Amino acid sequence: MNNKTALLIVDVQVAMFSYEDATLYNGEKVLDNIYKLLQRARSTNTAVIFIQHTGKDDDEFGKGKSTWKIHPRVEPLETETIVEKKTWDSFYKTVLNDVLQEQEISKLVITGMQTEFCIDTTCRSAFSMKYKNILAQDAHSTFDSKVLDASQIIQHHNNILGGRFVELKTTEEIDFR
Repeated sequence: MNNKTALLIVDVQVAMFSYEDATLYNGEKVLDNIYKLLQRARSTNTAVIFIQHTGKDDDEFGKGKSTWKIHPRVEPLETETIVEKKTWDSFYKTVLNDVLQEQEISKLVITGMQTEFCIDTTCRSAFSMKYKNILAQDAHSTFDSKVLDASQIIQHHNNILGGRFVELKTTEEIDFR
């Protein structure tokens, strides 16, 4: 495999920012970091792939609902790929691996939501499929749980994933050139 890179933006959808009873940890800062990475990727003609979670018709991730849409701050260009998924794993029963193989991509910069679900599972699957992965450690987020607050969940997953399944880098350290 070569070292062609893609920016993977996982589940950065309106729903993640619109729950009445829960607030995405550091949501605006994380969105700013994802936006910076998106602009940097676009300026270097790096492939950008959006992963869009599609749930049941009666939930906020129901296809076509306003909350299902990708957040307008990071809205895809017509030339960028959107891959729909129905589980936590961006690769499971999706076209993601096919898209990456067609574009000869071997390295992923992973960002998005939710740290302990879709980000964790996608990082591990990508590793198992022999992709070289960089997790933007300050460009993924989640919500408080009953056991841990969101900052602890993020710190824990950065610690567990980093050095094993991904290389950890800050937004400022990631260079697509």
